[in-house]
Amino acid sequence: MTKAITLSLTQDEIEMLVDALEVDLEGYVESAKEARGNGNREDVKTFTEAATRIQALMARLQDLIEE
Repeated sequence: MTKAITLSLTQDEIEMLVDALEVDLEGYVESAKEARGNGNREDVKTFTEAATRIQALMARLQDLIEE
């Protein structure tokens, strides 16, 4: 089980985190494409899972910005 932490951030700080996650997401998407092209199914699965988790976190953070 993952331990939850409480953290106070400004809207600008959350926006910076979202921007950084977008760059990270792009890297995982590209890595998944390369792995798919190389026929490496395990890496495709790993990179796709990471991208999905990043997208979910980004959505949560973006919801906080819109509040």
